[in-house]
Amino acid sequence: MTGAPIDAIGLVGAGAVGQSVATALCTAGLSERLLITSRTDDQALALVADIDDLSETTGAPTRPQVSTTTGMHACRAIVIAARASFTNTARTDIRMAGAAANAPVIIRLAHQLRGYTGTVLMVTNPVDLMTRLFAETSGCPRVYGIGSNLDSARYRHTLARHLNVTPAAIRGHVIGEHGDGAVICASTTTVNGQRVPLPLQQARDELRPRASRISASIGRTRSGPAGAVLSALRKALALDDGLEELAAPYGGGFLGLPLRFTHAQPTVCLPVLSYAEQQQFTAAHHKLRTAYQDLTTQLGTAVPSSTASGRTS
Repeated sequence: MTGAPIDAIGLVGAGAVGQSVATALCTAGLSERLLITSRTDDQALALVADIDDLSETTGAPTRPQVSTTTGMHACRAIVIAARASFTNTARTDIRMAGAAANAPVIIRLAHQLRGYTGTVLMVTNPVDLMTRLFAETSGCPRVYGIGSNLDSARYRHTLARHLNVTPAAIRGHVIGEHGDGAVICASTTTVNGQRVPLPLQQARDELRPRASRISASIGRTRSGPAGAVLSALRKALALDDGLEELAAPYGGGFLGLPLRFTHAQPTVCLPVLSYAEQQQFTAAHHKLRTAYQDLTTQLGTAVPSSTASGRTS
Protein backbone atom coordinates (compact mmCIF):
# COMPACT_ATOMS: atom_id res chain seq x y z
CA MET A 1 0.00 0.00 0.00
CA THR A 2 1.26 3.47 -0.84
CA GLY A 3 0.88 6.38 1.55
CA ALA A 4 -0.57 6.50 5.05
CA PRO A 5 -3.64 4.46 6.04
CA ILE A 6 -6.97 6.18 5.51
CA ASP A 7 -8.85 7.33 8.57
CA ALA A 8 -11.72 4.86 8.90
CA ILE A 9 -13.56 1.94 7.31
CA GLY A 10 -16.92 0.74 8.61
CA LEU A 11 -18.06 -2.86 9.00
CA VAL A 12 -21.69 -3.84 9.48
CA GLY A 13 -22.07 -7.40 10.77
CA ALA A 14 -19.98 -9.34 13.29
CA GLY A 15 -20.97 -12.85 12.18
CA ALA A 16 -18.69 -15.43 10.61
CA VAL A 17 -17.97 -13.44 7.46
CA GLY A 18 -17.76 -10.12 9.31
CA GLN A 19 -15.19 -11.59 11.67
CA SER A 20 -13.01 -12.70 8.76
CA VAL A 21 -13.39 -9.33 7.04
CA ALA A 22 -12.38 -7.55 10.25
CA THR A 23 -9.31 -9.77 10.60
CA ALA A 24 -8.29 -9.14 6.98
CA LEU A 25 -8.77 -5.38 7.25
CA CYS A 26 -6.84 -5.20 10.50
CA THR A 27 -3.84 -7.22 9.32
CA ALA A 28 -3.75 -5.34 5.99
CA GLY A 29 -3.70 -2.02 7.85
CA LEU A 30 -5.82 -0.19 5.27
CA SER A 31 -7.24 2.23 7.83
CA GLU A 32 -6.34 3.73 11.17
CA ARG A 33 -9.77 2.85 12.58
CA LEU A 34 -12.25 0.06 11.93
CA LEU A 35 -15.76 1.01 13.05
CA ILE A 36 -17.90 -2.05 13.82
CA THR A 37 -21.61 -2.47 14.39
CA SER A 38 -23.71 -5.60 14.54
CA ARG A 39 -27.12 -7.00 15.43
CA THR A 40 -26.37 -6.66 19.14
CA ASP A 41 -23.95 -4.51 21.12
CA ASP A 42 -22.46 -7.65 22.68
CA GLN A 43 -21.49 -8.99 19.24
CA ALA A 44 -19.83 -5.72 18.25
CA LEU A 45 -18.03 -5.40 21.58
CA ALA A 46 -16.76 -8.96 21.40
CA LEU A 47 -15.39 -8.54 17.88
CA VAL A 48 -13.74 -5.24 18.83
CA ALA A 49 -12.03 -6.96 21.78
CA ASP A 50 -10.86 -9.81 19.56
CA ILE A 51 -9.49 -7.47 16.88
CA ASP A 52 -7.85 -5.36 19.59
CA ASP A 53 -5.97 -8.49 20.66
CA LEU A 54 -4.95 -9.10 17.04
CA SER A 55 -3.72 -5.52 16.65
CA GLU A 56 -1.66 -5.75 19.83
CA THR A 57 -0.06 -9.11 19.04
CA THR A 58 0.78 -8.26 15.41
CA GLY A 59 1.54 -4.57 15.71
CA ALA A 60 -1.18 -3.77 13.15
CA PRO A 61 -1.98 -0.05 12.89
CA THR A 62 -5.76 -0.49 12.71
CA ARG A 63 -7.73 0.12 15.91
CA PRO A 64 -11.29 -1.19 16.13
CA GLN A 65 -14.12 0.56 17.90
CA VAL A 66 -17.84 0.03 18.36
CA SER A 67 -20.01 2.31 16.27
CA THR A 68 -23.56 2.73 15.05
CA THR A 69 -24.50 2.57 11.39
CA THR A 70 -25.33 6.28 11.32
CA GLY A 71 -21.98 6.97 12.96
CA MET A 72 -20.18 5.61 9.88
CA HIS A 73 -20.99 8.49 7.53
CA ALA A 74 -17.44 9.84 7.78
CA CYS A 75 -15.87 6.48 6.79
CA ARG A 76 -14.20 6.25 3.39
CA ALA A 77 -15.82 2.85 2.84
CA ILE A 78 -18.41 0.64 4.51
CA VAL A 79 -18.55 -3.14 4.18
CA ILE A 80 -21.97 -4.71 4.74
CA ALA A 81 -21.80 -8.31 5.90
CA ALA A 82 -25.07 -8.32 7.86
CA ARG A 83 -27.28 -11.41 7.74
CA ALA A 84 -30.72 -12.10 9.15
CA SER A 85 -31.18 -15.07 11.46
CA PHE A 86 -32.65 -17.84 9.29
CA THR A 87 -31.93 -21.41 8.24
CA ASN A 88 -31.20 -21.93 4.56
CA THR A 89 -32.51 -25.33 3.46
CA ALA A 90 -32.30 -24.74 -0.30
CA ARG A 91 -30.45 -27.28 -2.43
CA THR A 92 -30.39 -25.18 -5.61
CA ASP A 93 -30.11 -21.41 -5.95
CA ILE A 94 -28.75 -21.50 -2.42
CA ARG A 95 -27.66 -17.86 -2.31
CA MET A 96 -31.00 -16.67 -3.69
CA ALA A 97 -32.85 -18.42 -0.87
CA GLY A 98 -31.83 -15.71 1.60
CA ALA A 99 -33.42 -12.84 -0.32
CA ALA A 100 -36.67 -12.48 1.62
CA ALA A 101 -34.95 -12.85 5.00
CA ASN A 102 -32.06 -10.47 4.33
CA ALA A 103 -33.92 -7.78 2.37
CA PRO A 104 -35.50 -6.04 5.42
CA VAL A 105 -32.06 -5.86 7.04
CA ILE A 106 -30.59 -4.22 3.94
CA ILE A 107 -33.51 -1.80 3.58
CA ARG A 108 -33.09 -0.66 7.18
CA LEU A 109 -29.35 -0.10 6.68
CA ALA A 110 -30.02 1.78 3.44
CA HIS A 111 -32.31 4.22 5.23
CA GLN A 112 -29.72 4.74 7.96
CA LEU A 113 -27.00 5.47 5.38
CA ARG A 114 -28.93 7.86 3.14
CA GLY A 115 -26.62 10.64 2.02
CA TYR A 116 -23.45 8.57 2.44
CA THR A 117 -20.99 9.44 -0.34
CA GLY A 118 -18.22 6.91 0.20
CA THR A 119 -17.88 3.38 -1.19
CA VAL A 120 -20.22 0.61 -0.05
CA LEU A 121 -19.23 -3.03 -0.57
CA MET A 122 -22.10 -5.49 -0.21
CA VAL A 123 -21.30 -9.01 0.96
CA THR A 124 -24.77 -10.15 2.06
CA ASN A 125 -26.37 -12.76 -0.23
CA PRO A 126 -27.98 -12.88 -2.69
CA VAL A 127 -25.35 -10.25 -3.31
CA ASP A 128 -26.50 -9.03 -6.73
CA LEU A 129 -30.04 -8.38 -5.46
CA MET A 130 -28.94 -6.92 -2.12
CA THR A 131 -26.51 -4.57 -3.88
CA ARG A 132 -29.30 -3.20 -6.07
CA LEU A 133 -31.74 -3.02 -3.17
CA PHE A 134 -29.28 -1.03 -1.05
CA ALA A 135 -28.23 1.27 -3.90
CA GLU A 136 -31.77 2.15 -4.97
CA THR A 137 -33.13 2.52 -1.44
CA SER A 138 -30.22 4.59 -0.11
CA GLY A 139 -29.37 6.63 -3.20
CA CYS A 140 -25.67 6.15 -2.38
CA PRO A 141 -23.55 6.76 -5.51
CA ARG A 142 -20.85 4.07 -5.12
CA VAL A 143 -22.33 0.66 -4.26
CA TYR A 144 -20.71 -2.58 -5.43
CA GLY A 145 -21.33 -6.23 -4.66
CA ILE A 146 -18.74 -8.83 -3.78
CA GLY A 147 -19.33 -12.13 -5.57
CA SER A 148 -18.19 -12.34 -9.15
CA ASN A 149 -14.65 -11.38 -8.11
CA LEU A 150 -14.58 -14.39 -5.78
CA ASP A 151 -16.01 -16.58 -8.55
CA SER A 152 -13.35 -15.29 -10.94
CA ALA A 153 -10.55 -15.93 -8.44
CA ARG A 154 -11.79 -19.49 -7.93
CA TYR A 155 -11.95 -20.00 -11.70
CA ARG A 156 -8.43 -18.75 -12.30
CA HIS A 157 -7.06 -20.78 -9.41
CA THR A 158 -8.76 -23.97 -10.62
CA LEU A 159 -7.52 -23.55 -14.19
CA ALA A 160 -4.01 -22.78 -12.99
CA ARG A 161 -3.87 -25.98 -10.97
CA HIS A 162 -5.09 -28.11 -13.89
CA LEU A 163 -2.72 -26.42 -16.35
CA ASN A 164 0.24 -26.40 -13.93
CA VAL A 165 0.78 -22.64 -14.14
CA THR A 166 0.52 -19.86 -11.58
CA PRO A 167 -2.89 -18.18 -11.16
CA ALA A 168 -1.27 -14.89 -12.27
CA ALA A 169 -0.80 -16.47 -15.71
CA ILE A 170 -4.58 -16.81 -16.17
CA ARG A 171 -6.68 -13.95 -17.55
CA GLY A 172 -10.36 -14.76 -17.42
CA HIS A 173 -13.64 -13.67 -15.88
CA VAL A 174 -16.74 -15.09 -14.26
CA ILE A 175 -19.59 -12.58 -14.58
CA GLY A 176 -23.39 -12.36 -14.38
CA GLU A 177 -24.94 -13.79 -11.22
CA HIS A 178 -23.01 -14.80 -8.13
CA GLY A 179 -24.82 -18.12 -8.01
CA ASP A 180 -26.32 -20.65 -10.37
CA GLY A 181 -26.40 -18.10 -13.22
CA ALA A 182 -22.66 -17.41 -13.19
CA VAL A 183 -21.15 -17.04 -16.67
CA ILE A 184 -17.63 -18.35 -17.31
CA CYS A 185 -16.04 -16.25 -20.06
CA ALA A 186 -14.06 -19.14 -21.50
CA SER A 187 -13.87 -17.74 -25.03
CA THR A 188 -11.64 -14.86 -23.90
CA THR A 189 -9.64 -16.70 -21.22
CA THR A 190 -5.91 -16.74 -21.87
CA VAL A 191 -2.89 -18.43 -20.31
CA ASN A 192 0.30 -16.37 -20.42
CA GLY A 193 -1.42 -14.22 -23.01
CA GLN A 194 -2.24 -17.14 -25.30
CA ARG A 195 -5.41 -19.04 -26.11
CA VAL A 196 -4.93 -22.70 -25.15
CA PRO A 197 -7.28 -25.68 -24.70
CA LEU A 198 -8.95 -25.34 -21.30
CA PRO A 199 -10.16 -28.09 -18.96
CA LEU A 200 -13.54 -26.38 -18.72
CA GLN A 201 -15.63 -29.36 -17.73
CA GLN A 202 -13.26 -30.22 -14.89
CA ALA A 203 -13.31 -26.59 -13.78
CA ARG A 204 -17.11 -26.44 -13.86
CA ASP A 205 -17.39 -29.71 -11.95
CA GLU A 206 -15.11 -28.34 -9.23
CA LEU A 207 -16.52 -24.81 -9.06
CA ARG A 208 -20.22 -25.70 -8.93
CA PRO A 209 -20.20 -27.39 -5.48
CA ARG A 210 -17.27 -25.45 -4.03
CA ALA A 211 -19.19 -22.96 -1.87
CA SER A 212 -21.70 -25.52 -0.58
CA ARG A 213 -18.88 -27.96 0.19
CA ILE A 214 -17.07 -25.30 2.25
CA SER A 215 -20.28 -24.36 4.06
CA ALA A 216 -21.17 -27.98 4.77
CA SER A 217 -17.80 -28.62 6.40
CA ILE A 218 -17.07 -25.39 8.30
CA GLY A 219 -20.46 -23.70 8.41
CA ARG A 220 -19.78 -20.70 6.15
CA THR A 221 -17.40 -19.42 3.49
CA ARG A 222 -15.28 -16.87 5.33
CA SER A 223 -11.76 -16.27 4.09
CA GLY A 224 -12.60 -16.11 0.38
CA PRO A 225 -15.18 -13.34 0.77
CA ALA A 226 -12.83 -11.48 3.13
CA GLY A 227 -10.05 -11.61 0.56
CA ALA A 228 -12.42 -10.42 -2.15
CA VAL A 229 -13.44 -7.47 0.04
CA LEU A 230 -9.83 -6.54 0.66
CA SER A 231 -8.93 -6.69 -3.03
CA ALA A 232 -11.98 -4.63 -4.06
CA LEU A 233 -11.35 -2.01 -1.37
CA ARG A 234 -7.81 -1.44 -2.57
CA LYS A 235 -9.16 -0.56 -6.03
CA ALA A 236 -12.18 1.43 -4.84
CA LEU A 237 -10.06 3.51 -2.44
CA ALA A 238 -7.39 4.30 -5.06
CA LEU A 239 -4.71 2.29 -3.25
CA ASP A 240 -4.24 0.17 -6.39
CA ASP A 241 -5.39 0.34 -9.98
CA GLY A 242 -6.72 -2.80 -11.59
CA LEU A 243 -9.64 -5.02 -12.51
CA GLU A 244 -12.35 -6.35 -10.21
CA GLU A 245 -15.46 -8.31 -11.16
CA LEU A 246 -18.17 -6.69 -9.04
CA ALA A 247 -21.95 -6.37 -9.01
CA ALA A 248 -22.66 -3.01 -10.59
CA PRO A 249 -25.42 -1.23 -12.55
CA TYR A 250 -26.15 -2.62 -16.00
CA GLY A 251 -29.20 -2.30 -18.22
CA GLY A 252 -31.63 -1.38 -15.45
CA GLY A 253 -30.36 -3.99 -13.01
CA PHE A 254 -27.24 -5.07 -11.14
CA LEU A 255 -25.01 -8.02 -11.99
CA GLY A 256 -21.37 -9.03 -11.99
CA LEU A 257 -19.22 -7.07 -14.45
CA PRO A 258 -15.46 -6.59 -14.93
CA LEU A 259 -14.67 -3.07 -13.71
CA ARG A 260 -11.31 -1.47 -14.35
CA PHE A 261 -10.50 0.98 -11.55
CA THR A 262 -8.17 3.89 -12.32
CA HIS A 263 -7.65 6.24 -9.37
CA ALA A 264 -10.82 4.71 -7.82
CA GLN A 265 -12.96 5.44 -10.90
CA PRO A 266 -14.52 2.34 -12.50
CA THR A 267 -15.02 1.62 -16.18
CA VAL A 268 -16.98 -1.41 -17.38
CA CYS A 269 -14.75 -3.74 -19.42
CA LEU A 270 -17.22 -6.36 -20.60
CA PRO A 271 -15.34 -8.91 -22.74
CA VAL A 272 -16.51 -10.02 -26.14
CA LEU A 273 -18.79 -12.98 -25.42
CA SER A 274 -19.38 -16.03 -27.55
CA TYR A 275 -22.95 -16.70 -28.63
CA ALA A 276 -23.45 -19.24 -25.83
CA GLU A 277 -21.91 -16.91 -23.23
CA GLN A 278 -24.08 -14.02 -24.40
CA GLN A 279 -27.16 -16.22 -24.04
CA GLN A 280 -26.11 -17.16 -20.51
CA PHE A 281 -25.37 -13.53 -19.63
CA THR A 282 -28.75 -12.41 -20.94
CA ALA A 283 -30.45 -15.19 -18.98
CA ALA A 284 -28.65 -14.17 -15.77
CA HIS A 285 -29.63 -10.54 -16.34
CA HIS A 286 -33.28 -11.49 -16.88
CA LYS A 287 -33.25 -13.82 -13.87
CA LEU A 288 -31.89 -11.15 -11.54
CA ARG A 289 -34.28 -8.45 -12.77
CA THR A 290 -37.25 -10.78 -12.38
CA ALA A 291 -36.11 -11.91 -8.93
CA TYR A 292 -35.73 -8.29 -7.85
CA GLN A 293 -39.22 -7.39 -9.04
CA ASP A 294 -40.65 -10.44 -7.28
CA LEU A 295 -38.78 -9.58 -4.08
CA THR A 296 -39.96 -5.98 -3.91
CA THR A 297 -43.51 -7.05 -4.70
CA GLN A 298 -43.37 -9.67 -1.96
CA LEU A 299 -42.09 -7.16 0.56
CA GLY A 300 -44.50 -4.48 -0.55
CA THR A 301 -41.50 -2.19 -0.70
CA ALA A 302 -41.64 0.98 -2.73
CA VAL A 303 -38.08 1.05 -4.05
CA PRO A 304 -37.29 3.90 -6.45
CA SER A 305 -36.94 2.86 -10.07
CA SER A 306 -33.34 2.33 -11.08
CA THR A 307 -31.34 5.47 -11.70
CA ALA A 308 -28.10 3.60 -11.23
CA SER A 309 -27.18 2.91 -14.85
CA GLY A 310 -25.11 6.09 -15.06
CA ARG A 311 -23.13 5.53 -11.88
CA THR A 312 -20.59 3.18 -13.44
CA SER A 313 -19.06 4.43 -16.64
